[in-house]
Amino acid sequence: MTGRVVLVGAGPGDPELITLRGARMLAEADVVVYDRLVAPTLLDLVPAGAERIYVGKEPGRAPVPQRDIEGLLVERALGGCVVIRLKGGDPFVFGRGGEEVAACAAVGIPCEVVPGVSAAVAAPAAAGIPVTHRGVARSFAVVTGSNAHDDELDLSKVAGTDTLVVLMAAGRLARTCEDLIVAGRPANEPAAIVQWAWTPDQRSVAGTLADLPLLAEAASIGPPATLVVGSVAALPGSLGPEVSRGRLPATRRSRP
Repeated sequence: MTGRVVLVGAGPGDPELITLRGARMLAEADVVVYDRLVAPTLLDLVPAGAERIYVGKEPGRAPVPQRDIEGLLVERALGGCVVIRLKGGDPFVFGRGGEEVAACAAVGIPCEVVPGVSAAVAAPAAAGIPVTHRGVARSFAVVTGSNAHDDELDLSKVAGTDTLVVLMAAGRLARTCEDLIVAGRPANEPAAIVQWAWTPDQRSVAGTLADLPLLAEAASIGPPATLVVGSVAALPGSLGPEVSRGRLPATRRSRP
């Protein structure tokens, strides 16, 4: 009997940011295939007898090839298992979720997607930065700064948006900031970078497009990190103390 595959977005960092449906799917798992940025405590929601398979992509280490991951999902599902593919953030935001859904569809395996909280909005929020703000930013765009696939990032297509969010930005921060200036964004435009958003290790650095790379280097900011460019990065409350570690105080967080 054929099983099924469920792609679950774990959200960024804090395990409490997973959706209720995502948590319920984990409790039904026979197999969990999970990534590096998934909060480890989420695996506590998985049944004790379930198989746990780590396929995380780490800087400086050869990742498990995507085709091998897809083959693993298909193999376990064809064996009758409920397979949970647990991904940081959202499966369809630079998570290769579409490729995994297509691999399952090609052999007739039922596949479900449980969206997750994307770092594209959650990482800026962790530092008190809204990606949109009335009278300041009416649009935002999200791109990836990773060149893991040897793709050349063409920032000219998104350089004109009010707020630009660059995921996986730490590896080529200086080049990204330089390219944005060349594409027409002001060198003195506010910019910030947030590392390890929504974890106890969260750190944020703010400056301008011109000086942020040096500031980030001086602060030893590394991956995983998210870059935010635009006037919203200089709003009152940005990088404020209440969100400096990716958590609002419990009394604030519990309010509707």
